[in-house]
Amino acid sequence: MIFWRAIAAATLFATTPALLAGEIPSDARRSGYSFMGPDTRAMQDDDTSNPGMLFVLDGEALWTRKAGSADKACADCHGDARDSMKGVAARYPAFDRALARPVTLDQRINLCRTNHQQATPLPYESRDILALSAFVAHQSRGVAITAGDDPQAKPFIDQGRTLFTQREGQLNLACTNCHDDNFDRRLAGSPITQAQPTGYPLYRLEWQTLGSLERRLRSCMTGVRAQAYDYGAPELVALELYLMSRARGMPMETPAVRP
Repeated sequence: MIFWRAIAAATLFATTPALLAGEIPSDARRSGYSFMGPDTRAMQDDDTSNPGMLFVLDGEALWTRKAGSADKACADCHGDARDSMKGVAARYPAFDRALARPVTLDQRINLCRTNHQQATPLPYESRDILALSAFVAHQSRGVAITAGDDPQAKPFIDQGRTLFTQREGQLNLACTNCHDDNFDRRLAGSPITQAQPTGYPLYRLEWQTLGSLERRLRSCMTGVRAQAYDYGAPELVALELYLMSRARGMPMETPAVRP
């Protein structure tokens, strides 16, 4: 699948004149939901049909499960997630003053595990980290994204913007070539969206499971024949922060459903 998408990308940009490059104006921003067909929208809209909700339910169970040598659960510190976690995911990645860098929601969950539960970190893309992240983010569904408001995050947002507009890989393409210049077109049969990360972690029909924004970014890098950054790499965090900051004001949708 990735091979054919790479061929399709090369063909698309070789035969189609690019639109004027540049960030999408705030009044023209659109969620990936608006690019989906009626069946995919219906799946996302109905919690009983949305497969991502199975992860949310798993996360709810993990929220109250004690872990680590401290024998503490998330709920022991944070109480009812419906109240304490509302709006939290909408501001991540967030600048961590102790670490002097931004951290993603997944990284914050693991910091809580190591610092407060004395438990081992959960592996990236493991079911448990995705479930907890989905559960926390689900509490912010409908809440406007506020990521990037902290002035200390600005250098990292700038780094993410540079990476977003930087050509890479054997196909010599940048994220902006697809998602700013050619959104609303199709690539290998799938719609090209604006890359507004309003619903992560989300369920992709291609993956048949829930996945993080980092997984999606790494997949795009592989698609243009570039070396993907490792999970948790500062570059991926900066890219995620930039994307969330440019989606500022858009409502959270977690767990979204995409092709």
